[in-house]
Amino acid sequence: MKLKTDRPAAKADRDGAGRPEISGQAAGRHERLSACDAELRACRLCPRACGANRLKGETGYCGMTAEIRAARAALHFWEEPCISGYGEGSPQDILSAGLPESRQRKGSGTVFFSGCNLRCVYCQNREIAAGKAGREITQERLAEIFLELQEQGACNINLVTPTPYIPQIAGVLGKARASGLGIPVVCNCGGYESVRALQLLEGLVDIYLTDFKYLDPEAACQYSAAPDYPSAARAALEEMVRQAPHAVFNADGLMTAGVIVRHLLLPGRVRDACAVADYVYDTYGDAVWLSLMRQYTPMKGAAEQYPELGRTVTAREYSRWVRHVTDRGISNCFIQERGTARESFIPPFDGEGL
Repeated sequence: MKLKTDRPAAKADRDGAGRPEISGQAAGRHERLSACDAELRACRLCPRACGANRLKGETGYCGMTAEIRAARAALHFWEEPCISGYGEGSPQDILSAGLPESRQRKGSGTVFFSGCNLRCVYCQNREIAAGKAGREITQERLAEIFLELQEQGACNINLVTPTPYIPQIAGVLGKARASGLGIPVVCNCGGYESVRALQLLEGLVDIYLTDFKYLDPEAACQYSAAPDYPSAARAALEEMVRQAPHAVFNADGLMTAGVIVRHLLLPGRVRDACAVADYVYDTYGDAVWLSLMRQYTPMKGAAEQYPELGRTVTAREYSRWVRHVTDRGISNCFIQERGTARESFIPPFDGEGL
């Protein structure tokens, strides 16, 4: 699908309907673009604050220049049910269950971006995180991809690891909205973003689907080379909740606005997982949903350097975590079934949809 260029620029409402842009809105857009350019000239998009001039081809800590690189753009069915639109079972099982057509055609319109500002030793998307997979795409092409995913029936646009490209994505989303993009936008990130970067997305992103990996600086340093992750993640989450303070769901049970915090339980670290759940609930109550993830998969190489990571999470460990969350009275959470620790959840990063 090509972007529409035969009408004046307009700012889109959440339902995709355009409206004339008044002078104040135009000024706001100009200020946003200026801020985006400044961020790329001396990169401060994440707490690394590497200062790379990515506009001149320098690579940041994430390994990326200002050129957008992505590895896949396709419907994805293995997110939380309110994001991907499917309940328990495979997409085929759900389709055969006799659900209304409005729910049968769902799937998250996921774009996997290359590069990452973290160095998680257990990363399941390591091929793209290290920039080894992916291809350059223009901003115009990215806007077209968003519209194509919408045409395929995606219930949202899901931006996976968008942090290195937040300024560019902010501009693309504005153009896509003006050209008819009317479904919610999900920022699917690692929780290690600067507040100023997240502010560039205000009014453009509807849902934040964020990791909260650690509250222990030692673990954050050991496993992700980011000892400041806990403090950075707390500040980032506060900004996300400021932008999307209330969870909103449509008639099909799909989230249209709000914040979901994911935590991946690591082997032997139930206490840490409980601490993260406690922090989020004590700080934000039921306003933020929790996703209790048990899909940790031992990756080749990581187990050799970190023997404690050389196994999957046991059923007993996950049950202890779930019991703790239940005892705290936390009801707004997603719980995974057994059998999720397998690499079949990792899609092929083959350039599909680009």
